[in-house]
Amino acid sequence: MAVFYAIPVVSMLLRSLNDPGWSLDHYASLVSDVIFLKVLWITLSTSFVVTLSSLVLGYPVALALSRARSTAPLILIMILLPFWTSVLVRSYAWMVLLGRHGVINEALLALRLIEGPIRLLNTTMATEIAMTHIMLPYMILPIANSLRQIDPSLARAASGLGATPWGTFRQVILPLSMPGVGAGGLLVFVLALGIYVTPAMVGGSRDITLSMLIAQQADLLNWGYAATLSAVLLVSALGLIAIAQFLPGVGNAFRMSK
Repeated sequence: MAVFYAIPVVSMLLRSLNDPGWSLDHYASLVSDVIFLKVLWITLSTSFVVTLSSLVLGYPVALALSRARSTAPLILIMILLPFWTSVLVRSYAWMVLLGRHGVINEALLALRLIEGPIRLLNTTMATEIAMTHIMLPYMILPIANSLRQIDPSLARAASGLGATPWGTFRQVILPLSMPGVGAGGLLVFVLALGIYVTPAMVGGSRDITLSMLIAQQADLLNWGYAATLSAVLLVSALGLIAIAQFLPGVGNAFRMSK
């Protein structure tokens, strides 16, 4: 960890302060850098949408996984099978699906729902869909683990006291599963902040994320600015993790996962 992680990170932080000379000029310039502020907003908003959509799609799957008995291994395999595939391969698959002559456009044309191919690829929506698909396991597994730790007798007791199934879920299951929701949401949001391959492949030229901007500056050999952006991204992720440790239940969920 010291050789392959700590030393490169420290070197990156020093480069952001020492290129060309020792100063905080790179950090000071970010406050008035319109491009940086726009890219930061795109990164944060995309990460938020991906986290929210992963929660909406992942919670029912996690609930089904926690309640399944004989079919639980099959559901788990279906969740993990895409997870074991390279992010590059999955992103390319979405390019095939969302392309101008991709599967979705061809299906819509065959059903005569559209008159011509519509632009799906290289849009904000394409980035959010592909990232949600990639991030889903990170949301499902913590929630499923939290749901499995809930005592089944609590739901039976609520039902015996006259609670409807929806009332039992809203007043018993959902509150007790919030540590898993918080842990999954934090994992997805932090990972979405720094993901590079998927936005670069399926996103549009106007939807540049912070990781893409870092890569562009590195290609231009603008090492000081790239290191500064990397430091901002790292500090943002670490800050979110540190704050989450103080949220009720989330810190315990992370410690249990470790």
